[in-house]
Amino acid sequence: MRLKRKRFVWLLLVLFPSFASPLQAPQTVALNIEKAFASLRSLRADFEQSYYSASIATPLLEKGKLYLQKPDLMRWEYLEPESNIFIYKEGVSLAYFPEDNQLFRHALSPEEKDWAIFSLLAGRAKIADTYIIEPADFPSDRKSPVQIKLIPKAEGEVSYILLEADPETWLLDKAILLDWAGNKQEFRFSGLKLNPRLDPRTFELDVPADCEVIDDLPPVKK
Repeated sequence: MRLKRKRFVWLLLVLFPSFASPLQAPQTVALNIEKAFASLRSLRADFEQSYYSASIATPLLEKGKLYLQKPDLMRWEYLEPESNIFIYKEGVSLAYFPEDNQLFRHALSPEEKDWAIFSLLAGRAKIADTYIIEPADFPSDRKSPVQIKLIPKAEGEVSYILLEADPETWLLDKAILLDWAGNKQEFRFSGLKLNPRLDPRTFELDVPADCEVIDDLPPVKK
């Protein structure tokens, strides 16, 4: 369960599309990405997530689907090897683990709401204000990948982030996050669909009546 919760926290940090081109300064690239996300209304994609840790002999590989809807709706639906669902909506995060029959509900703080995953998708992110932006060069499946390295200006769990995108669309292909302890998470995105019409029920959860709900929500004011 601790590993699941750790992955849950990492999800709030992952989707920062930023890339470097040999013909453009990294800062210019970041600005182009911000503009691309400002014009995005919704997104659907397949993803693969690999987690590498010194405490795990074999990397953990998971696959699923991602759904995004502006201004602040997001669903990560894990399909393999286990079925898990993470939803972010209206300032609340929901993490549902069917195998454990547990639902975690957490109210996002103002700082969490401003994490890049939310501010970028909402078109209000200022990457240069939060990160030192540098060119990057790491292994890729593309012949001419567009890549960048982001180093947080404020100290936190993440040491740096490596990102790669399609040079024609500025959409994310890959994100690699490394933490201070040397653990690594890699996300690969494919089959991206721009501005699809998403059913509102995509961002709802239907859990069994006997599901254990673990709340971290403020009490309802009467």
